[in-house]
Amino acid sequence: HFDSNFAVLDIGAQGAEGDLRILGNDGQFKIHLDGGEGDIKLLGADCAEDFDVSEVETAEPGTVMVIDQESALKPSEQPYDKRVAGVVSGGEGYKPGIILDKQKIEADRIPVALMGKVACKVDARHSPIEVGDLLTTSFTPGHAMKANDALRAFGAVLGKALRPLEQGQGMVPILVALQ
Repeated sequence: HFDSNFAVLDIGAQGAEGDLRILGNDGQFKIHLDGGEGDIKLLGADCAEDFDVSEVETAEPGTVMVIDQESALKPSEQPYDKRVAGVVSGGEGYKPGIILDKQKIEADRIPVALMGKVACKVDARHSPIEVGDLLTTSFTPGHAMKANDALRAFGAVLGKALRPLEQGQGMVPILVALQ
């Protein structure tokens, strides 16, 4: 059974024996089962998991999320929060490659990137962010900042910056690597 949003193309066509490519309704390949190399290529950027969200209206793509008292997620509110869980997936063209725990009932559930590349809201007003800087939750709700205090960062690291931000607030790609 194939969802109407996808079409199957190029099954073993043009010298690609054993290949299966699935095209999305936007005309771009989304999944490629490479029979020649033995690879499964998911063309999204992160591994996300659907979570219950207690404040879904403020959890837009790129928002840094933390675990609340009821095991749901909510946007971060304080710096160096050890409850950090990930970043809401889907910002600036970075789409998830895999979504875990997808359920039929999707009310108040959103995909949160747990690893991989994702666009993230960051705040560089207190310290410029450079490529490779460790990021943690910030004073600004739903944003990450550079982790300047190594002692406080232990257990509160969200990931690494993949692009700099000299000042202000913005969205930058990050490599999610919870620590």
